[in-house]
Amino acid sequence: MCGIAGVVDYGGAPVSPVLMRRMAQALAHRGPDGEGVFTDRSAGFAHRRLAILDPSPAGNQPFLCPEGRYVLVYNGEVYNFQQLRAELQAQGHAFHTRTDTEVVLAAWRQWGPRCVERLNGMFAFAVWDRRARTLFLARDRYGIKPLYWAVVGQALLFASEAKALLEHPGLERRVDHEGLLEYFTFQNFFTDRTLLEGVRMFPAGCRAVVPWEGGVPAALPVERYWDFDFREPEGPVDERGCEEELTRLFRQAVQRQLVSDVEIGAYLSGGIDSGGVAAVAAAELPLIKTFTCGFDLHSASGLELGFDERKTAEHLSYLFKTEHYEVVLKAGDMERVLPSVLRHMEEPRVGQCYPNYCVARLAGKFVKVVLSGTGGDELFGGYPWRYYRAVVNDDFENYVDKYYMFWKRLIPNSALRTLFRPVAGRLGHVWTRDIFRDVFRTRPERLDRPEDYVNHSLYFEAKTFLHGLLVVEDKLSMAHGLEMRVPFLDNDLVDFAMRLPVRMKLGNLGEVAKINENEPGKLHKYYQRTRDGKLLLRRIMAAHMPAEIAGGVKQGFCGPDASWFKGESINYVRREILDSRALLYEYMDRPTVHALVEDHLCGRENRRLFIWSLLCFEWWLRTFLR
Repeated sequence: MCGIAGVVDYGGAPVSPVLMRRMAQALAHRGPDGEGVFTDRSAGFAHRRLAILDPSPAGNQPFLCPEGRYVLVYNGEVYNFQQLRAELQAQGHAFHTRTDTEVVLAAWRQWGPRCVERLNGMFAFAVWDRRARTLFLARDRYGIKPLYWAVVGQALLFASEAKALLEHPGLERRVDHEGLLEYFTFQNFFTDRTLLEGVRMFPAGCRAVVPWEGGVPAALPVERYWDFDFREPEGPVDERGCEEELTRLFRQAVQRQLVSDVEIGAYLSGGIDSGGVAAVAAAELPLIKTFTCGFDLHSASGLELGFDERKTAEHLSYLFKTEHYEVVLKAGDMERVLPSVLRHMEEPRVGQCYPNYCVARLAGKFVKVVLSGTGGDELFGGYPWRYYRAVVNDDFENYVDKYYMFWKRLIPNSALRTLFRPVAGRLGHVWTRDIFRDVFRTRPERLDRPEDYVNHSLYFEAKTFLHGLLVVEDKLSMAHGLEMRVPFLDNDLVDFAMRLPVRMKLGNLGEVAKINENEPGKLHKYYQRTRDGKLLLRRIMAAHMPAEIAGGVKQGFCGPDASWFKGESINYVRREILDSRALLYEYMDRPTVHALVEDHLCGRENRRLFIWSLLCFEWWLRTFLR
């Protein structure tokens, strides 16, 4: 696990080693174990190393092939590298290290751009062909590892984090207004935009070959090599056989991701995803450390009284015999860590992510690698109240309309244009529904069954919500020099999950479809009938944990911020985002912001996500544009 950066100047100007060292230093937190810089006339590459496999100097990067033609900078872990190594040795390749880095470069030499289709793991990497003057870029199937790019003059820049790109003196720091509107519509980015104008996210599951001829590209020639494809099986499915296969694949996925030359730990919440990962890991390793983030609930109320999962995590730790550590967050902790969170996040994404930062900080004190349960919900239907909304539709466009309104997470649609009144002239051509619909541009629009709509929703959330979570967790774990691994995103396990029938994930499609829209109390009935989800996964997890945990109701990982924002943190909220001198009012209408925030502070509406997003944007402006 590392940080990578590179510059290729297609105008032929030499790349400065000083610039490459500055870019490497901007990524120092991602790789505290070493730094490497390589320049080749008009190309330069930088690397920061977090040594996990073969920690000897033999694994240092940038990594050159023996004859010196190809240069690799690579961030990630390929868990099937030993099998690929054996296959490549049979093809005549010799290896001199025990790293997966050398295997990735050999795979490129053997199979070219198609090599990414053979890799089972998480990665973002670049290969420079010094003879042909050609650059190759690639990112893993799911987007576990980030990769940003930008064009400055005749130079193409790329890096694991945008802050490394900002070391180039020619990259101007300006807000991307379309990206700003996109974020405040969905609390996420569904396109490749960021908050920085000109800085784009290289898409997950894609590769690009950028030749020297033709000069610097205005847009990268990106080719998709893989995509999610949830669909109903065509024939009958043996439920018992599926249960046995899921048990095998899940255990195999965790075992694959235990490969390491350093100690491995695991996150442990009260849920079945992290609990199942920790259970299998604890059975394989002589001792494993586990980490939980809890919340002080003295000032919480309502549903937030159930947000602290320490008791369940402690019980699972007892069962799995782990060495367990906890951090407990209180009102005010968010205020203290927010500047650092935004510096590492670079652009805010889904949810209120400061708890992720704090639990990663805890884990990073003890281990270099931590296993996470991320991905289990998105693959197996962990948010049933969302998917059931997709059951009854008139047609595809009706489905898009309904789901779009549900995924507008921050404020009413009617308030969007008013909110951005100061920059409205630059946003008149942008329709956020079009951004939403474009997620489905490669999916069929004729859907005949409720199951088809549910599978579309699973596709949508894997492409958008899961990707946002992965970016968050990568950035906030690497902030502490910690590698996070996600066993649920093993290729074989994902391929299996996408072919499971919806009835093995959700159990009440027919019942929800029968709810009368005009029936009194329909909302209560809706939520009562949409509390299942992950049906098959829950059954196999019952082998690892008590039935009341395996069958428990889904609980998100978040703090009681709705209460804290209008209680113990109210003065902080007023000081940071209601002050007329706040930087955000260059882009947002102050009366609209005040009215929406006061809705929350006075208890009229729960706008915790909107307040969090405003705080993030204000601190982002202070960090990156001042």
